[in-house]
Amino acid sequence: MNHLNQLQLARRWAMSPRTLERWRWMGQGPRFLKVGKRVVYRLEDVEAYEAERLHESTTSVRRSA
Repeated sequence: MNHLNQLQLARRWAMSPRTLERWRWMGQGPRFLKVGKRVVYRLEDVEAYEAERLHESTTSVRRSA
């Protein structure tokens, strides 16, 4: 599978599909493709987004004030 739709990605990350919608609206989250009304996420973009958020411990997480 080279692409995930919104529901598949939401299931992968155990989150609400609405969160992904909000992220897209806010310019956050992984890159996506929109063809007509259909939104899909390339697997390589999802995996890159996951890799960018990989941490060794909770103290390595940067917190925004």
